[in-house]
Amino acid sequence: MHRPRPEMPLIEEPRPVTLTYTPEQIERLFTRTDGSYAFARWGRPIAPIVFGVEDATLITVKSAVEAVATLAGHQMAETDPELGANLMVFFFRDWTELLAVPDLDRMIPDLATLVGKLSNAQASQYRAFRFDDQGAIQAAFVFLCMDRDLVKIPAETLALTQAVQTIVLWGDQAFAETSPLAVLPDTGATILRPEIAGVIAAAYDRMMPPSADDASHALRLFARLQAPAGSGDAKPE
Repeated sequence: MHRPRPEMPLIEEPRPVTLTYTPEQIERLFTRTDGSYAFARWGRPIAPIVFGVEDATLITVKSAVEAVATLAGHQMAETDPELGANLMVFFFRDWTELLAVPDLDRMIPDLATLVGKLSNAQASQYRAFRFDDQGAIQAAFVFLCMDRDLVKIPAETLALTQAVQTIVLWGDQAFAETSPLAVLPDTGATILRPEIAGVIAAAYDRMMPPSADDASHALRLFARLQAPAGSGDAKPE
């Protein structure tokens, strides 16, 4: 029987963020703790698969990924011709459960060592990426250990957070102090912050590269955030 799709997560239209983000703030979104700049976006349609949840949560996660991909103007797919699925989201109760997932150790190098580190650190989540020869995202893996804190987060909020954090490669401290989401005071609804939506949309501009390791990339993102809507046909920089 066909099940009705849940409402798409609330994502406001990107708008100029001159008063919110400076080029330096955008640069920090893609700067690692070692000071290096690293950006990547998806280079192929996103084909998600979710493990360890009921159908309702699976639909919620896929709807969140679709909403963020739509914002970015990026395609979704039922399957990836090379990998089957290229965005894999795992929900579980204990990190050691990952050791029993067939072939996961072939996709995640040194899986046993990683599981040990994450377990000892009492981590609740971890994301890993694979890249193609152009540096674009080829696959992403999201691991969510549902501890007592994570289980308190509504499924819609958790799904939208992970969709945002896998649509591009962010710096490892990008959201350490401020969540990419916000709560509307009038309704209590959780939305993607407009300035983050703007950065995502700018990153997927057709004139932007699929990956970058130079901070001048942040200046190009900033320029697109200031540009009026419909100016994406500007000449290449």
